[in-house]
Amino acid sequence: MSIFDEPKIDCHVHVLDPWRFPYAPDTHYRPAGQETGTFEQLAGVMEAYGTRHALIVGPNSGYGLDNRCLLDALARSGGRCKGIAVVRNDTGVDELEALKRAGIVGVAWNVTHYGVSYYDDAAPLLDRLRALDLFVQLQVEHEQLISLVPMLDRSGVRMLVDHAGRPTASAGVGQPGFRALLALARTGRAFVKLSGVMKIAQAYPYTEATPFYEALLDAFTADFCMWASDWPYLRAPARVDYGVLLQHIEGLIPDPAQRRRVLWDTPNRLFRFVA
Repeated sequence: MSIFDEPKIDCHVHVLDPWRFPYAPDTHYRPAGQETGTFEQLAGVMEAYGTRHALIVGPNSGYGLDNRCLLDALARSGGRCKGIAVVRNDTGVDELEALKRAGIVGVAWNVTHYGVSYYDDAAPLLDRLRALDLFVQLQVEHEQLISLVPMLDRSGVRMLVDHAGRPTASAGVGQPGFRALLALARTGRAFVKLSGVMKIAQAYPYTEATPFYEALLDAFTADFCMWASDWPYLRAPARVDYGVLLQHIEGLIPDPAQRRRVLWDTPNRLFRFVA
């Protein structure tokens, strides 16, 4: 069976629809042209490539803390998509419960954008997420994760790390930030996305990313790794194609049974889609 026919969940996509949901006037970045992607376009991509479900991540670009575009997409998906919301650190239980009812399964910490110190007061938010059976999704780079690990350890919350931790390709798998990510595998509460390949390797065939993906599969196993496209590829340094990304992960994980765990079983265990 081709990977295009295998059941799969895309664990990181964005919906950017400035025509129906205008960007915030003070947004730091305004995605345009091929960076935008409406819900209709996302649904068409999923249909074309046999992607049954998707995790829609609220972007800071364009929308910041405004989740209306995300929630609209979830409502229109009929349960086919779930979401990651961007919220204030002081967001209360009632608001989090309402987001959960709308299909939100976790909250994004965009440390690459806000910096580590922005989350110094966020321990109570982690407690609320744990109590509500939600998780925190982390996007970090360089050595940012190291400073966050003590708080994450104390919280007991489940974690999902974006884009293989965004390592620096030239620094190798021994760089401190990536070692901190590998160590999270021992918690049994951390998941990682084999995604964002163009954030590690600048262009096809993405060979610079292979050592990092292999190290993550070895440390976390297929039971805690998942795949994502990062569609519609904000700030991509070169052309990206959805089908090529699927073939890339197929080459990285040639065993169909292991690939099913990464593409379907593991994300479904965390996101709890109805098959």
